[in-house]
Amino acid sequence: MSAKISGNIRENLLEHNREKREAPVTRRDFFGMAWKGLGVLAGLEVLGMIATYFFSGKNKGSAAPKQLLEAGPVDSFGVNSVSAFMGGRFYLARQQDGGFIALSLRCTHLGCSISWEENRKRFICPCHSSAFDISGEVLNPPAARALDYYPVLIENGIVRVDIGTLRERKTSRKDQLIYAQ
Repeated sequence: MSAKISGNIRENLLEHNREKREAPVTRRDFFGMAWKGLGVLAGLEVLGMIATYFFSGKNKGSAAPKQLLEAGPVDSFGVNSVSAFMGGRFYLARQQDGGFIALSLRCTHLGCSISWEENRKRFICPCHSSAFDISGEVLNPPAARALDYYPVLIENGIVRVDIGTLRERKTSRKDQLIYAQ
């Protein structure tokens, strides 16, 4: 009896497969399969973007490699002086107390290039007359915040500036200055 049942099942399956092969694909079935395929493709694309975000390394918080520019020996910069480094896009200012800060050449108002006025001991923006003191603090608006700065490192008596890291600030503070040991 089990042989008879299994034979009937086999015949039914063969007949079912023949009917499926012979039946033409309707337009409705074709577009249904096409939309399902496109849906799967779109889903894979979204998964790929999510995977790229999570495995890109950008969310690890790792610091970018430093781009150090050697400015020179500490002794070559006088107290209360400013030296321009146009190639590095900054002014290296040594404060009255001996601290160093590397100030951006760009005005914080609209990004115009500032210049140092030695006789008045201030930075001036030629576009809208914003003025900044030697520490980068605003003396005359329309600039609303202090000049941005680059981190300074002093190793073995040599001043180096990390021109790959520009830091924004609202105001100048003592902790932004670097001192020679």
